[in-house]
Formats: sequence, structure tokens, C-alpha cells
Amino acid sequence: MTTGPIIFDRPLLRARRRRAERLGASDFLIGRVAEDIAERLSVVLRRFDVAVDLGTPGEAVRRALAATGRVGTVVAASPFATGSLAVVADEEALPFRDGALDLVTSALSLQFANDLPGVLVQIRRALRPDGLFLAALAGGETLTELRRAFAQAEAEIEDGISPRVAPFADLRDLGALLQRAGFALPVTDVDRVTVRYASPIALLQDLRRMGATNVLAERRRKPLRRATLMRLVEIYGERFADADGRVRATFEIVWLSGWAPHESQQQPLKPGSAQQRLADVLGTKEQPAGEKAKR
Repeated sequence: MTTGPIIFDRPLLRARRRRAERLGASDFLIGRVAEDIAERLSVVLRRFDVAVDLGTPGEAVRRALAATGRVGTVVAASPFATGSLAVVADEEALPFRDGALDLVTSALSLQFANDLPGVLVQIRRALRPDGLFLAALAGGETLTELRRAFAQAEAEIEDGISPRVAPFADLRDLGALLQRAGFALPVTDVDRVTVRYASPIALLQDLRRMGATNVLAERRRKPLRRATLMRLVEIYGERFADADGRVRATFEIVWLSGWAPHESQQQPLKPGSAQQRLADVLGTKEQPAGEKAKR
């Protein structure tokens, strides 16, 4: 387990996800990500014999992997995993030996890791050479409307602002983490999804059924005051409603992929090995360093 700063209350996260299952989980985002994972794997011309789906709520990703025809055994690894092809494990303490896996996927789970750099290192070590890691995380613009509305409502009603929405990482930070973890050919990209709700209350109810309500360790422990909630609803409607009265919620999905290093992979050219000058390719004049260009 992580020994660094505790950002997320992970026992509470597990409890919230169990509650979501009892309520009837809202899994439209997981379903979208599962379809995208299958599509991204469809352009990889190889087979993955042993795959682990890490931390993903539900079975959508595992079903999508099986349907590709390119993945053999798919093992679920999460605190809630059940069945013969399942391992009960926390994402921050993987039980797999080095070089045991061909593919690791994860959908909308790793953003709640307290030590994401450490998790990425563990995943890279668990992959065989030329094994693939493919994951989707909630990005920094996720629920930006809710964050702003909560901040304004609490500033007006409460005794200061409290952390309400998780500080998810942005695209550049995650790309750098892949490199630090030792992945080859790291790639990051982003998909922004706008979901419209009948009201801010409907959004909050949906987050509850996603198991995605506030699990920040520094969250305010007091129950949300009714006056604050009502003001939140007013502000959200004023600032983020469409002409028909429905409100918008942004979900930013950041995609990460990287390969365990292997000698067969493309390698960057050594400095000075180019056979043609960039200036010639661009049809411009090379400017020595430190010399100002003439106007």
C-alpha cells in the first residue's frame, strides 16, 4: 500500500461502490469506455494471451475484451472481484509477479489511486516485454461545473469552501508519469463527454449510483446543509443550463497507453544521426543559436 500522502479515503470508496451496486449502478460511462477499449485494441495486430482488467467496476470491459477475439484469458482484479477468473486485490498493491501479463486494462478507476506513479510502475513490471497497458481515467476537467457551483454556494452559505470534487490529473502530467514508470511508446489523448441532466439533483443522484461521490480524505465531515444544496441547485441552473432547462455536466476521459520495453519496438534516433537538415525540409534558412533573426 502507499506510504505517501493520502488524498483519497479508499475504504470509503469501496463502501460507496458497494452502495452503488445495491442502488443499481449507473454504468453508461463505463460502457462507453469499454467500447473504446475494444476499438483501440482492434488496430493492434497481435493476440494477448493473459489480460487483467484492473479495478474497473462491473463486467463491461471484460465482456468487451472477450468479444474482440484477440484476448485469451481475462482476469478481473479489484476489491470486489468474484468468480473463478478473479483476484481480490487493491489497485495500489498488485499481486502479480513480474512479467506475468500480456495486457492490463483499467476503466475509470485509477484516478482514485493515492500513489498513481507507484501503481504505474507495478503495472509495467507485471507486463511481459512488449505487453500493453491501456487505461481510461477521469481527467482534470471532469465535473468542472459542479466544482464551480459548489464553491460559490459554500462561499455564500458555509464557513468557507471545502474539497468536494477530486483533483484529477491533467493530460501532460499523466503522460510524464508513463515515461517515469518506464513505459515505451507512451501515448495520451482525451475524450470530453457532455451529459445533460434534468436537474443538478439528477446529476448528484447519478454520481451516487456510479459510486463517484466525494471520497477525499480532507472532505468536510459535516452533512451538507439544505440551504447550501438549494443554493447549489440555483447556481448550477443559472450558469450551466441550456435553453430547454436541462443542465450540462462534463466528463473528461483521459486515455493512457504504453508498452513494456522490448528490443523489437521502434527506437528514437541517436542525436546527430539525421541525414537531412530540418531547415532544408522546411525550406527555410538555418539560424545559428543566439543570433537574432533579421526583420
